[in-house]
Amino acid sequence: MKKIILWLLAFVITIMAAYYQRTTGPTYPKRINTTINGSLYELKLVRSIDLSERSEVKLKITDTKVKANLYYKRFNSNDDYQVSPFSYRVYPVNSFIMNKIFKITNEKGFFADIPQQPPAGKLQYFISLTDSKGTTYLMKETPVVIRFKGGVPGYVLIPHILIMFIAMFFSTAAGLLAVAKLPSYKKYALWTLILLIAGGMILGPLVQKYAFGELWTGIPFGWDLTDNKTLITMLFWVLAVIINRKKEKPLYTLLAAFVLLLVYSIPHSLFGSELDYTTGQVTQGLLFLIFFRNNHKIS
Repeated sequence: MKKIILWLLAFVITIMAAYYQRTTGPTYPKRINTTINGSLYELKLVRSIDLSERSEVKLKITDTKVKANLYYKRFNSNDDYQVSPFSYRVYPVNSFIMNKIFKITNEKGFFADIPQQPPAGKLQYFISLTDSKGTTYLMKETPVVIRFKGGVPGYVLIPHILIMFIAMFFSTAAGLLAVAKLPSYKKYALWTLILLIAGGMILGPLVQKYAFGELWTGIPFGWDLTDNKTLITMLFWVLAVIINRKKEKPLYTLLAAFVLLLVYSIPHSLFGSELDYTTGQVTQGLLFLIFFRNNHKIS
């Protein structure tokens, strides 16, 4: 009974951590509320665009009387802002699931075109909206940053996500089993390490290569936080597995599980890969500064 409770608790903790990862970070849409002609809209401002997707910013606004402009420039540059007007468009949705299950056949809203950037290239932007009461600006003081990325094949991305999720699950379970001093914690500690190597140190760099053109931008080549936090957690788990080989030292397993949970609570893609437009090299970026600044100030 104790084991069942511990496994259920590990699953709940893992789901909560995964949900937090999914809903935070500087590449997930920026949510803001604005009132247009007396109606309240919740807008999702794009912060990540795949090179296979349409290069545009969408405003989910149904009032066709609104006029809107997008002001954009390359991130971390001295460029002047360029203007791209929003226009109301309707795109067909060609998806069996969306068409048949959710009954969604088209996508409506205001769209503004932006120039596509190379992998890891970024644009910053803000928006002007004009309705019957005048013109207002959204995110002018704290512009939204879009990062462009190459497409990652499903046969690389899906196993990477699944393996890392299972690794977090086994890690949490091993930590809880170690607290309860159940010998099976050693077995799941070893499985955690194996999964971290496969998902984080093999498939992870492949995802990075497809998305941004570089296999590894962590230590010693850079400070990419995603790469470095994977490296840190793996080193802690290597230590925990080695120390527990001859003697039971559950405290080290608990420490490794805590470190993994801690570092994976850091929003995904903070301090991520960024194209330096002056050198053409992909380096670690400063998305984390923009993320924290934007989450403390909304225009």
